[in-house]
Amino acid sequence: MTRVGVVFPGQGSQVVGMGADVADRSPQARALFDRAAEILGYDLLELQRTGPEERLRETQFSQPAIFVTNLALATAVGDALQPVVSAGHSFGELCSLTLAGALDFDDALRVVDERGKAMQAAAEAAPGGMAAVLGLDAETIRTIVDEVRTRTGLRVQLANFNAPSQIVISGDLDGVRAASDELSARGAKRVVPLNVSGAWHSELMQPAVPRFARAVAAASLRLPRFDVVGNVDARAYRSPDEIRANLVRSITGEVRWHETAQRLLEYGLDLVVELGGSPVLGPLMKRMAGAPRVLSVCDADGVERLRAELERCSEGATA
Repeated sequence: MTRVGVVFPGQGSQVVGMGADVADRSPQARALFDRAAEILGYDLLELQRTGPEERLRETQFSQPAIFVTNLALATAVGDALQPVVSAGHSFGELCSLTLAGALDFDDALRVVDERGKAMQAAAEAAPGGMAAVLGLDAETIRTIVDEVRTRTGLRVQLANFNAPSQIVISGDLDGVRAASDELSARGAKRVVPLNVSGAWHSELMQPAVPRFARAVAAASLRLPRFDVVGNVDARAYRSPDEIRANLVRSITGEVRWHETAQRLLEYGLDLVVELGGSPVLGPLMKRMAGAPRVLSVCDADGVERLRAELERCSEGATA
């Protein structure tokens, strides 16, 4: 059988229109959006169809939208999708846990909803931003960022390790600007401000932790049916308590995505499938040494292509 790994993108993968065509063409996917509307109290699918983009970008809306879209795509693929391992970037990890049966959809969506609301409130209380640093290694960036923190007293830190040459910093708006200027002056190829509404994965999110921790504590968690690799420590989960702890840590902690992706490759995968509203993780994985074939599935046509390929692989294995 083809060994498949599934990855789910997180914040930043949202686009107006995502999920609409798969909901139109798959009754199972549409059922997820209908259930989401009951839980959330608003028509999530209509927001995704029509926007506006500024509203969809607000984390209290973007996180539920990304979560349901990611899982709607997986649901539309159906039983042909039988992963041996999964991982998600940042809160995309909750999609992996749901796909693997560690969380029910209803519980997971409530956790995601509380996460988005808690982080939105923290971002409004302490405005911040993020920037992607290209072309410098992690230790050099950490040294420069620490120097800026010491010199200015501003809050800025490393947040996402997406690839060896793509690392994201996060913090106060002035702190991110000061660090960006210093990093550019000291050899970064580019420093790109990110179009986000807060300083995710930084100490500015600490006020969001208690509310989110309560939501995680209220959810019913089980061991996943297949391995889910967490991006706090790049290891497969082995207990529900470990899942709870890492989900809470992830609010302010670093996202070790590159290490997580390396761990996935240790499973001897034949295919990595990214399921999300736009290609984010797939292009990163394609550039990794030893990566298998990678497919980014973002819409109903992509679902059909993936299902057909998986069914062909299954027929070939049983022939």
